[in-house]
Order: sequence, then structure tokens, then C-alpha cells
Amino acid sequence: MYGSRGAGARASVAVAGAVLLFAGCSSSEGDGDKDAQGAKVSQQPKGTDPFWVNPDGNAAEQLASYEKDGKDGDAELIRRIAEQPTGEWLTPENAEQEARGFTEAATKVDRDALLVVYNIPHRDCGQFSGGGAADGNAYRAFIDQVAAGIGDRRATVVLEPDAVLHMVDGCTPQEFHEERYDLLRGAVEKFKSLKNTKVYLDAGNAGWGRTDEIFEPLKLAGVERADGFAVNVSNFYPTADSIKYGKELSAKAGNKPFVIDTSRNGNGPYTEGDPKETWCNPPGRALGEAPTTKTDDELVDAYLWVKRPGESDGTCKGGPKAGQWWPEYALKLAKASG
Repeated sequence: MYGSRGAGARASVAVAGAVLLFAGCSSSEGDGDKDAQGAKVSQQPKGTDPFWVNPDGNAAEQLASYEKDGKDGDAELIRRIAEQPTGEWLTPENAEQEARGFTEAATKVDRDALLVVYNIPHRDCGQFSGGGAADGNAYRAFIDQVAAGIGDRRATVVLEPDAVLHMVDGCTPQEFHEERYDLLRGAVEKFKSLKNTKVYLDAGNAGWGRTDEIFEPLKLAGVERADGFAVNVSNFYPTADSIKYGKELSAKAGNKPFVIDTSRNGNGPYTEGDPKETWCNPPGRALGEAPTTKTDDELVDAYLWVKRPGESDGTCKGGPKAGQWWPEYALKLAKASG
């Protein structure tokens, strides 16, 4: 039932955000930037992948560390993650500064920032990534801050992983539903009021599969005003299954396009152990298709790495807190990818 959990594993961006704000470090197509430790991280070709690669992210820092220590094999594995654009999960405490820093850095190299907004009140039903804004007014202020940080720069926003699905699967109590719908609609409207921002409302995953139950809640949450919806965020279902799920949902939701998180779906879902925690740091998983807007499917706007590979889903299976970098897990994901 809780196959969507893990979308709640928020990536920490405080360090990377601070680096960007003060250094503005970025690299141009075909070139790379060397940070203080000597790592070189390049942008992907804009024609197939217009999203910005953060040269100061956790994977890039790990790459620099491995190179410094002469661990060439590990460095090349981590490079598979470090040189792909991944979602920047904004922290409520510094939302405006981070949104501005990421979008400014992306603009300098003519790329689009990929931002994840994850701060809905009563988030993740109090589990590994519980929390969120204190109330509706705090959430609206947070959304205003993110929008102010983005401004007229190009950005793609994935809006509130699990927020709609958790109203459908019974995780979020009924008493919070009306407010949540209002907050999500307001967030969609705010981001669509920006000149160059696209917004995709999270819509669960193929493991849930009940499109007949989620499409009306998606409409109530404002998907018709959004650019589309997102599936498989922080999850592991194969791309083919995600396309099938997305198309079934799209047919019920006005033929809206969608994006797919392919960050860790290379080996599909984990099916052993407690079924309520198969999403949490599962062993034997692999990186999926590289981010691209060239999907050869008019309904699939992009494959994205919304979840940042190598960051923990939570304190399970030996992992650190949700969103913390876990280099051993990152290496396993990269190594399993061939």
C-alpha cells in the first residue's frame, strides 16, 4: 500500500546552496569547473538534456574526494551520478536564496534548474521525512519565497511528492484534505504565473496503479492548470511500467503530459522483506535512464533524476537520515548500472 514512500526522502541542499550563493560556480557545455579539490564536472549536451548539473552537489564533492585519494575506480563510478542533472530539494529555511542561487547558476550556463518543492503541512504522515510547513499560511509564504527566488529564470518544478497520493491511500487524515487541495492549487497558480517556470504535480507511481482513484484528486489539486504531472518520484518502478501508468492517468486527466523519475529504477523495485519498506534504501538497485527530454513519446516530457542517487531514503537498512549522502549506496547504484 505504501509503495510511494521514499518520495519523502528529501535531499539536503544546505551546503550546495550555500556554495552556489557565494561562489556562483558552474560549468559550460563541453567544459567543466574544477572545485577546490580538483574535481571536474561537465554539463550534458543541451539539445538532449537542458537541465543544469550542479558542480557542487554531494556526488561532485565525493568525486573530488575520491580523485584526491587516488581512488580512480570509485571516482569513475561516482562520476556517473555527478555529471547528471538532479533535483534540488529546497529547504524551507532558505527557500528564496536557494531558488535564486540554483536558477542563477543554471542561467549562467544556459540551462534549466530542476527544483523540488516538498514542504506541505503534515508531510509524509510523520514518518521518515515527516514535517513540513507549520500551517497553511506558512506554506503559502514558503511558495511565495520560492517563486521570488526563481523570478523570470527558467525552472522546472516538481511539486510536493506524495501529497496527493497520501490523501488517496488513507495516509493523510481526511481533516487535512480540503486545506491541502487549496494549498496545492495555489502553488500551481503561483508557479504558472512566472514567466519561464514549468510545474509538474506529483501523481504517485506504477506500484500504486489505481488511476481511477487518483485522477479526480489530481484535478482538485490543480493538475489541469499545471504543465503536467510527475510519476515514480524517488521510486524504483521500471520506465515501461511508469509510462503505462502515466498514460492511463493522462487519458483520465485531459491528456496531460508527464515526467518520470528514472534516477534509481534500473533494476526495478525491491520485492523482499517488509512490503511497507521495500522503497527504503533497497539493496541491488541501479541507476535508470539518463535525464533527457528526448523520450520519443509525445506524452512523456522528460526522464528526470528527481531523487538524487546516493542520498538516503531514511534510517532503514543501515542508512543515515533521509536526504543525507550515503557514498557506499551511491557506489552500489552506479556499479549495478553496468
